[in-house]
Amino acid sequence: MKLEELIQQFRQFKQTKPQDVNELLDFIQRSYIYGELTISQYRQLFKELSERGAEKPIYFSEIGMFNSKLFS
Repeated sequence: MKLEELIQQFRQFKQTKPQDVNELLDFIQRSYIYGELTISQYRQLFKELSERGAEKPIYFSEIGMFNSKLFS
């Protein structure tokens, strides 16, 4: 899937255009969880969005850090 197709799907689903690449990142994560994207499509889109500056929120890193301390 190309980025243009992703944006089109986003617009159809949300009835608005994405505000930034982080919003598209959230959308592909949701789409993957619901089985609407394959792992290879997710990885390809994740890579492209990351190259354009998309980032996961900081709390994802903090949760991982918290869990590793909790279970060590």
